[in-house]
Amino acid sequence: MEIWKPSINPWIMIIPVILAVFMFALDETVSNVALTYIAGSFSVSQNESIWVVTSYLIASGIIIPTVDFFSKFMGRKNFFMFCILLFTVSSFFCAVSNSMGMLVVARFFQGLGGGSILPLSQAIIMESFPPEKRAQSMSIFGLSIILAPTIGPIIGGWITENWSWPWIYMINVPIGLFCIWMARAVLEDPPYAKKQKGITCDYLGLFLLSGWLVLLQIVLDKGNDADWFSARWICWMTLFSCIFGILFFISQFKGKNPLVNLKLLKDKNFLFGTTAQIAMMAVFLASAALLPSMLQRLMGYTSYLSGLSMGSRGLGSILAIVVYGALAKIFGDKFFAVIGVGLIALGGMFFGTINLDINLQSIAIPNAMFGAGMFLGMTTLMTLSFSSLKYEDMTNAAGLQNLVKNIGGAIGTSLSTTLISRSAQKHQMMMVGYLNDMNNVYAERLQEIANSFAQHTADINQAFQMATGTIYRELLQQATLWAYIDTFRVFAIACLAVIPLIALITVKRKTNS
Repeated sequence: MEIWKPSINPWIMIIPVILAVFMFALDETVSNVALTYIAGSFSVSQNESIWVVTSYLIASGIIIPTVDFFSKFMGRKNFFMFCILLFTVSSFFCAVSNSMGMLVVARFFQGLGGGSILPLSQAIIMESFPPEKRAQSMSIFGLSIILAPTIGPIIGGWITENWSWPWIYMINVPIGLFCIWMARAVLEDPPYAKKQKGITCDYLGLFLLSGWLVLLQIVLDKGNDADWFSARWICWMTLFSCIFGILFFISQFKGKNPLVNLKLLKDKNFLFGTTAQIAMMAVFLASAALLPSMLQRLMGYTSYLSGLSMGSRGLGSILAIVVYGALAKIFGDKFFAVIGVGLIALGGMFFGTINLDINLQSIAIPNAMFGAGMFLGMTTLMTLSFSSLKYEDMTNAAGLQNLVKNIGGAIGTSLSTTLISRSAQKHQMMMVGYLNDMNNVYAERLQEIANSFAQHTADINQAFQMATGTIYRELLQQATLWAYIDTFRVFAIACLAVIPLIALITVKRKTNS
């Protein structure tokens, strides 16, 4: 079959594509530094505010499998522009939300609009360039989906501090309109991606997928607050989520026109490469949500400074681009994939040794490792996972891959917040046993602080009560710090666990025939 070539220079074609990808990926993390402000605006807890992040990711995951259907039903170019339009309109409603419920619903529709952008863009780029230039073009794509979430907290923090949090969504409106205008002018559809007749959709599969993911996310987000399976409604939701999930997989394997082609997972390279990317995305998005929260809660950083501390991820990505561009032909993608995942694991280990006296440099170095690792790992694994697939399977494969990566990111973010809460309780229970009069260190410290307070109050009993409260607050702070340390160590273990999968990927060697 002759490979399709666009009539317009592909480097011009991908300008609106990359811009749309950047806008979508930016919104995955731009809200993270503003969650405290959003929670305060609507008088909800910090845990409830995480719905702003997870609703976006889950909606993105639900819509992704429909990419192939809507691309054929509307034409890929038309569908791409429609997705940007829905994303832009939803961004406006996020900005004008007057309640937490309205914001979560608006973010859900924003995710529906933006979720298709990544697989569509990935397929457009892969098909618009000849095979010999595909790795180069995918490097730019990979940089966009890594750099945007990296600078998202910086932009979000600056806007939140200097304007107000609704503007982090309002800035999408002019950018989205520009993307639509340029996409209409330069994008082209290959013959097999044009509008087709007689296209059917697996509506049952879409219903089962939606029920599975929405119920699963409710369980993960609200389970800790409800004490998990001690609450009957959590048990019922978990049961129905499992039923929906099982029926979904059965329908996809047995259906004639499945929503997602799970048979693609029989391709070893695609299976192993996608699994590794799920772990990387879960760690990347969860850490991007946790770090600003940790810096604001424990170290008194403002939203802007906590976002700025994430900037070294971008510097790490830029350094990785230079290294990859110079050495890719010598060492190959598989080598850099292992290095990338290893760097993320090493960054997690570094964060697993932090304390409350660390400086900005101690935060910047592991963040730079995260940024460099994500670029090297994600870019190369995308290329490797598609290396043995048929050309006509790439759109479906891109949809499936981005579906599971979004699910991984949402689940990783939810579980990490639960892990923080549970681990903090565990460390608090362990440390509180040392706060008794039999502990000489505690007794001396209590007396010292009480004497300090006694200088400002004549009531010695009140001074001791204030001293006890001060020590207990320090205990809570240390318990929370240890919870973050435990979580980052789990991140490191998760990344190390997928390195053997990368080793199993088969790379076809070029011949001189």
